[in-house]
Amino acid sequence: MPKRRAPVTKRQYEALANFRYRLRQFMRYSEEITRKHGMTPLQYQLLLQVKGYPGREWASVSELAERLQAQHHGVVSLVTRCERLGLVKRAANEADRRTVHVRLTRKGENAVRRLAGLHRDELLAHRDQFVVSRLLGRRR
Repeated sequence: MPKRRAPVTKRQYEALANFRYRLRQFMRYSEEITRKHGMTPLQYQLLLQVKGYPGREWASVSELAERLQAQHHGVVSLVTRCERLGLVKRAANEADRRTVHVRLTRKGENAVRRLAGLHRDELLAHRDQFVVSRLLGRRR
């Protein structure tokens, strides 16, 4: 038998609504700042996922599709656009030629470094708004 959950309180509804509001504000900031720097938000996300992939400096197209929550063919198109802009480069996996590794170029490294710094600073400026356990009244 499934465990019964306590009903969501008015305070929790308000906290959830405020969290989504703050999250949307951050996403809007991200969209605006990436465009201001000559990149689409999705291009920035791709660069960030390559740079931030755990344990290595590249990611496969399949891994990027998962991290971006996108279809494989859409990520292939995104990688192609970023490659044309000189932001990434592709290389076939030596062990499995069906797998493609995506790496940042120097231009991509510079772009993601600049934008990630701006994003980090924005998050740090509003970090208290993103502490979910505090918003929902749960103790750590």
